[in-house]
Amino acid sequence: MRKATQGDEEARSLLYEQFAQKMFSICVRMTGNRPDAEDILQDSFITAFKSLHQLKEQHLFEPWLRRIIVNECIRHVKKVMRWQPVEEEHLPDAMIDGDNWLQSISFEQIHGEIKTLPGGCREVFNLYVIENYSHQQIAESLEITISTSKSQYHRARQLLKERLLKQMVRHG
Repeated sequence: MRKATQGDEEARSLLYEQFAQKMFSICVRMTGNRPDAEDILQDSFITAFKSLHQLKEQHLFEPWLRRIIVNECIRHVKKVMRWQPVEEEHLPDAMIDGDNWLQSISFEQIHGEIKTLPGGCREVFNLYVIENYSHQQIAESLEITISTSKSQYHRARQLLKERLLKQMVRHG
């Protein structure tokens, strides 16, 4: 880490190799497509390497990099997305049911469906469920209202449930 902080390209290359795949998965999950994910990943690593001297504790590199990645994804979303609130009264009560049905579905299936969610739903779902942001934090980060964050999250859950249940029926 010290060599990477001093600008050693080989050390930086090793850091990139160690963390790129995991961080790329976050980018794909949040953007829903490879080209944007690749751009964000590269931009994030450039930002991280430029700011590496600010990291005081080397063992915190991964969570620090993850935060940079998520912030770059949020910045990207704010540039390309138009938010359309989902009216909460139109959300069916069935989606409030427990999530026990999820236990029979593989992570790969869930991950695949998350990537196909509409942009707003996907972003809010990822930030809320996977990155542990509160609806307040999501609203502030994406410059939307808390109710928009909540309605996008509920819509995402509804769509995921519908799509995953269809897969279960189709594939047994």
